[in-house]
Amino acid sequence: MNAVTKAKTNPVMKFIYHFASPKHFYRISGKLVPWFGWLAVILLIIGSIDGLFVAPVDYQQGDSYRIIFIHVPAAWMSMFIYMVMAVSGAIGLIWKIKLADVVASSSAPIGAAFTFLALVTGAIWGKPMWGAWWVWDARLTAELILLFLYLGFMALEAAIEDPRAAARACAILAIVGVVNIPIIHYSVEWWNTLHQGATVTKFDKPSIHISMLIPLLIMAVGFKLYYAAVVLVRARNKVLYAEQNNRWVKDLVKSGC
Repeated sequence: MNAVTKAKTNPVMKFIYHFASPKHFYRISGKLVPWFGWLAVILLIIGSIDGLFVAPVDYQQGDSYRIIFIHVPAAWMSMFIYMVMAVSGAIGLIWKIKLADVVASSSAPIGAAFTFLALVTGAIWGKPMWGAWWVWDARLTAELILLFLYLGFMALEAAIEDPRAAARACAILAIVGVVNIPIIHYSVEWWNTLHQGATVTKFDKPSIHISMLIPLLIMAVGFKLYYAAVVLVRARNKVLYAEQNNRWVKDLVKSGC
């Protein structure tokens, strides 16, 4: 009995397989997208106003520090989305759930955009703080490698005509590339770098003031909800394209939904 057969006999996995069926995913995700989207808009507006206008001026960096309300959540998302891709790739490889491959594929451009945003905003902050747009700092270099991993994932997917073969190859690439995530996270502890250490994700009390921490966390949640909305929209489109010849899609088109 292989892994797929065993999984289908497990009640929990049976529910997951049921949800992961294209028809049920399309129906459920359509209800979730507006909630995720509107909540993301509300939180991003609140977080932006709080971070740009309400949070106090930093005693060392002045107003220049305010870019962290974009830079830090973007950097967090760049790593989070890659982990989603790796986990989805593993699920697709082990349990042959096609929706997992769709999620990984749909996530790649979004993750690449967040990684690029993190690098650009980091450079804008680095110029007045370090006197240079770019330095070969360990964390910056690892983040740049992450961008190349995203681009490599998309290029590999586009280069292979067979969708299943492309999904398997991309899943392996995503899983192998996970080794870069702890390097990004712990680089400031493992090496002597210019990049400042952790201020929020610490085991003890965060070293950032609560008036700055609140808008930062609001922006982080807003970015996650934005990702959830966009990845579902992209996944829905991919599912429709892949299932265009199936009865449920034809019925959907006829109903005008």
